[in-house]
Amino acid sequence: MPPLPVSRIGRTLAGLTAAAACTAGLLAASEPASATPEPPGTSGARQTAGPYPNLAPTPPMGWNNWSYYMCDINEKTVIDNARALVRSGLAKKGYDTVTVDDCWMAKQRGPQGELVADPVKFPHGMAYIGRQLHSLGLRFGIYEDAGTATCEKYPGSLGHYRQDAQMFAGWKVDYLKFDGCNLPTQQGLTKEQTYRDAYGRMSRELRGTGRSITFSVSAPAYFQYDDERTWHQVIGWSAEVGNLWREGRDIALEKHAPAAKWSSILYNFDYNARLARLQKPGRWNDPDYLLAGDSGLTGAEIHSQMALWAMMAAPLISSTDLTRLSPTALDVLGNREIIAVDQDPLGVQGTLVHRDAGSAVLSKALKNGDRAVALFNSGDSPQTVSTTAAAAGLPAAGSYRLRDLTTGRTTRSRGAITAKDLPPHATVLYRISAR
Repeated sequence: MPPLPVSRIGRTLAGLTAAAACTAGLLAASEPASATPEPPGTSGARQTAGPYPNLAPTPPMGWNNWSYYMCDINEKTVIDNARALVRSGLAKKGYDTVTVDDCWMAKQRGPQGELVADPVKFPHGMAYIGRQLHSLGLRFGIYEDAGTATCEKYPGSLGHYRQDAQMFAGWKVDYLKFDGCNLPTQQGLTKEQTYRDAYGRMSRELRGTGRSITFSVSAPAYFQYDDERTWHQVIGWSAEVGNLWREGRDIALEKHAPAAKWSSILYNFDYNARLARLQKPGRWNDPDYLLAGDSGLTGAEIHSQMALWAMMAAPLISSTDLTRLSPTALDVLGNREIIAVDQDPLGVQGTLVHRDAGSAVLSKALKNGDRAVALFNSGDSPQTVSTTAAAAGLPAAGSYRLRDLTTGRTTRSRGAITAKDLPPHATVLYRISAR
């Protein structure tokens, strides 16, 4: 079938409550700069040719506090969740990066213009957090913003790109989530040029530190309601300056109702599933966090998010309280065969074979020649969802081997790929071989 159009659908998709909308990326506030910005093109960054280093050959995996804890974060919470990653066995399965999101810093920079950790929340400082995480065999991620202030009004990096990059490197940071709130449009530049300049500078400064820091770019999320051409252009250069990028709304927060969370998952799935042509191996579309955990979602819903994110080669970043993870949530997050679909070294995003108001079918090529096929009931009543081996892109064969990656059950088919009486919001994920 011809490729589906790359579309945001943000203006037309119904069902997402206002509560589940992005809390940190849709409004550009006008706040005075905390330091005089460097003029365009004169950041003093060491010039480095070519795109940002490929520091994420497979989609990143780990934990971030934002969706669950928001600003209610401190040293103990971060370290306790890091230890839970290790204790649960999730770290060994690839969840290896712990990222401290917004609100970790003091409201003012230090006397030399340096970022300062909140002395109450993080009394030992951020380098200490990094040492603790590294001692557990984990990677250290941190949050900052390209503008005058973060989304929660803590000091942003505008005017301090080199200083902040060098500080992060000194703290042994391995992963930077770089948001785009409060970035004023520079005189003589368009909004798109301003963002490109800002993210390009930070990209160069990170490279200039000599430390390998995976760079998560939030710029496209700030253009999701602009024209299609500009939005695609921003995603294009995001893939040059960083390793992964957020394109749209934040996933719902823990405080939101279960129905809002499910609507949020559906929304992010629908826009991200149409972006396969904008992603390539080592450069990842990011539809935001996994909500498996104490979220109020059903087992079918958290399994569907995990399966669909794996099909889309999305980053698998949990945002929940890992210290009291339910057995169901642990089984979902720790499913090795579904993780393998996400982390497949071929590095392609699965494509939509079919999508309507109540169901979706995705197919993803895997390196050994197999195909992963997801049959998703997005509706509110049981239904049969099906496709064929030919439609899913499998080669012609007398029969096919279908392995259900949740139950481990293997069956054979002459070409039909079916999930009968699939419960509401459930997904069956098959790994299919023509051998």
